[in-house]
Amino acid sequence: MSKPSLLRTAVDRVRRLPKPLFSRAVTRMFNFQVRFAGTAGIRFEELSEARSVLVLENRRKVQNHIGGVHAAAMALLAETATGAVFGMNVPASHLLVIKSMNIRYVRRAQGDLRAVATLGAEQRLRILSEPKGDLLVPVTVTDESGEQPIECEMVWAWTPKKK
Repeated sequence: MSKPSLLRTAVDRVRRLPKPLFSRAVTRMFNFQVRFAGTAGIRFEELSEARSVLVLENRRKVQNHIGGVHAAAMALLAETATGAVFGMNVPASHLLVIKSMNIRYVRRAQGDLRAVATLGAEQRLRILSEPKGDLLVPVTVTDESGEQPIECEMVWAWTPKKK
């Protein structure tokens, strides 16, 4: 059995905290390591091996010229949500990298954004059983209206670390 990732180990340590404290602890831990996510103010609501739920508030720091969340910030939210759930499953002996991002901006975003990324049992087993590979990590980004301002395809890869 492979040693779990540092992210999973850290999340497991705070999992017993009440939900608001768990959310705050995971957000601080992740954003300390991934500083751009912290700069944007991405907040974790949920993080497990199967699912991540993240929120990005529409605030001045991430706004575009028309007062909505900037396109790059929307992409960052989707990438962070998929990377977090993917990172919960990649063993410590491996590196994870984003291989490709395909983002279609389909409508103007209204208010705050929420991203939900998931990995099925078959995908999680594949990460643990294959020495390297890549897979599409599903993510849905919605705004305050409940609509999807962007449609995303995020492909993540894992490969053994060099000794």
